[in-house]
Amino acid sequence: MSFNADKILALAGKNLQGLSYEELAESFREVLQEGMHGICISPYEEGQKPGDTLTENQIRRRLEILRPYTQWIRSFSCTEGNELIPVIAKEMGMKTLVGAWLGKDDEINQAEVKGLIKLANEGYVDIAAVGNEVMYRKDLSEDELLNFMHQVKEALPKIPVGYVDAYYEFEKRPRITESCDVILANCYPYWEGCAMEYSLLYIKDMYQRAKRAGNGKPVIITETGWPSQGTPLYGAVPSDENFMKYFINIQTWSKLDDIPVFYFSSFDESWKVGAEGDVGAYWGIWDKDEQLKY
Repeated sequence: MSFNADKILALAGKNLQGLSYEELAESFREVLQEGMHGICISPYEEGQKPGDTLTENQIRRRLEILRPYTQWIRSFSCTEGNELIPVIAKEMGMKTLVGAWLGKDDEINQAEVKGLIKLANEGYVDIAAVGNEVMYRKDLSEDELLNFMHQVKEALPKIPVGYVDAYYEFEKRPRITESCDVILANCYPYWEGCAMEYSLLYIKDMYQRAKRAGNGKPVIITETGWPSQGTPLYGAVPSDENFMKYFINIQTWSKLDDIPVFYFSSFDESWKVGAEGDVGAYWGIWDKDEQLKY
């Protein structure tokens, strides 16, 4: 057996110990310049929140910032201006994972699903996601979610259709997993209190669990990231250094092992503090003013 640096790198991540802040930032920028498989777009400007209507101008401006760095864009909704995201992304040459946001309001759910089907039929959707963490939030029953999934699959027989949730939900809910063409798994070592030093091994286990649950179906990591500021969660500590280390390791693993990853997220969004605490506002590669953080 001979020494294989790539395999060691794929297992443990890059050796970033002992780097100064500026050396780490330089490595971060180099990895970013190499490009990502995908990124989740954060479309809301400072002072906006879900429920506000997005403008074409703000979407176009933010997609222009992201375009040099990613092949795919993931959007979360098909109403309130979000339906413009895949249209503009396609115009810019990017592929799209487009989500219908499902919750407790049936009127909104119907509009979201209708919007997703319309966008797909017009050629703006490469992968369709019916719902995001609906089971995790307990907003719908399994049967209600499955009815929406079957509606979309019947309308879009030529487009891969899936459902986005935490990786472990696909183990717990085989009927939903069976209905997915592709497993769309959110994987966050941070939210499970994992220390940075073990986060790459931890997410690899998350990914493998989703793969086993999928039983041969393709698996995409639809969200993963690390906050740059905020209150620690057990061993998981938000910091600029940990943000950069996590990004570097995830992108390196994604390329070496050919794992499709949508990084979360593109821009900081202050409105997320309400749902996630102080860390919610600091997941972006770019800050709330659209400036690259490092």
